[in-house]
Amino acid sequence: MQSRSAPRDEPEEAYAAGLRLLARREHSGLELTRKLEQRGFTRASIGPALERLRVAGYLSDARFAGSLARHRAGQGYGDLRIRAELKQHGMERAVVDQALADLGVDWCVQALAQARRHFAEAPATSAARARMMRHLTQRGFASGVASAAVAEWSKSVQ
Repeated sequence: MQSRSAPRDEPEEAYAAGLRLLARREHSGLELTRKLEQRGFTRASIGPALERLRVAGYLSDARFAGSLARHRAGQGYGDLRIRAELKQHGMERAVVDQALADLGVDWCVQALAQARRHFAEAPATSAARARMMRHLTQRGFASGVASAAVAEWSKSVQ
């Protein structure tokens, strides 16, 4: 019986463990590497296992990025927040750019929808507009996009 603390240097076991993790949900390559390392696998066994998972089509950073981007956009987050989160997952810039482009989201419309979900009424005062701007920028919308969304909703009050 192998001790849990002993390093595991079996690519076949790493492949099987990676497959089990991917059966639950999509993972980025970096995320899967970290999880396999936590389970005691060595880098020497993880590398070939990940390559085999990629070749078989089970592991795809592009698919993971698209899935996460769609999910976060659906939750009302802006492109800056989504971009930062994908970068934390080890995504390359080109993969992130493609995932965001594939969404086809008008970020100004998205920001306006998020503001309407969060606030009961259109901002009538400068303090209310500032509060709305803060909310939108904290959700990951660029300040120009947030400003345009606030201005659009403010027009409906006047």
